[in-house]
Amino acid sequence: MLSGVELRQLRYFLAVAEELHFGRAAARLLIAGPSLSQQIKALERDLGVPLFARDRRTVALTSAGAALVPEVRALLERAGELQRHARQLSGSRPVRIGYVNWLPPDLTARTAGVAQLYVDAWVVPSHQQAARVADGSLDLAVCWIRKSEAAQLGLKAQLLGADRLYAVAVGTDTSPVRAKDIAVLVDDDVTSWQSWNDYAEEFAEDTGCRVRRIHNGAITGPAFFDHVRVCTTPVLNSPKGQTTPLPPDLVARPVVDPEVLWTWSLVRREDEERADVVAAADAIVRNVGDLGLDRAWLPSDDPYRALGG
Repeated sequence: MLSGVELRQLRYFLAVAEELHFGRAAARLLIAGPSLSQQIKALERDLGVPLFARDRRTVALTSAGAALVPEVRALLERAGELQRHARQLSGSRPVRIGYVNWLPPDLTARTAGVAQLYVDAWVVPSHQQAARVADGSLDLAVCWIRKSEAAQLGLKAQLLGADRLYAVAVGTDTSPVRAKDIAVLVDDDVTSWQSWNDYAEEFAEDTGCRVRRIHNGAITGPAFFDHVRVCTTPVLNSPKGQTTPLPPDLVARPVVDPEVLWTWSLVRREDEERADVVAAADAIVRNVGDLGLDRAWLPSDDPYRALGG
């Protein structure tokens, strides 16, 4: 049954299963959307079962697709282990990098001739990726991290990028909205949303905006849009939803007084001595440029707060 299935297709399946959105999954995989859709359809033909239920607005796992997710994740992890072991036997190994939902689009070009990168297929929240670097499961990770957390885990954090967060609202008004006049969502699932919850609660405390506590993981995706529709104020969008197209009844509104930034760090172990890992990290963060940190709100324990105003 698996004779026609490629590991690449299984990675594609897992990305769509985690994002439940073909556009976001394609951006994460750095491939074109139509190509991703064709590969998923080919995988479904080879397996003989539908993996996703699709309509114009939503993507959902079928019962068969949901049942296969843990098996596919385990298979990909095992394949990664085999690849790493084979490279060790040959005397070389790639630099393993993990991420949450964003990587520089020119990541490979940045490290060309410096190090061979292996992008880990297991996408988990920021605090978990940081912990994986600390325990040696990864060499590098792109994540959001507090200065105190980096120190506790023995990690070095270097600024790599930033998302300027905006508010999502019902209607047609796209004018700027003050931070104190918006709402933020905080989810009780701290396993998935710990980093976002910490960020959102401090933002609310500093600006006076409203906190809406939710219980359904609707920090992003279609359920987030449903929350926006019943909210009387614009709602701050999360970094994971930055590239998600908005439904036609919703608009993006810039947040001002203050502007709001979410920083992305490249983390590695503080005591890292392997030349290829250090060289790869330095190449990835080189020439980051002005990200506007001096004009925006950052949490008090953000590693780059001192760079702001």
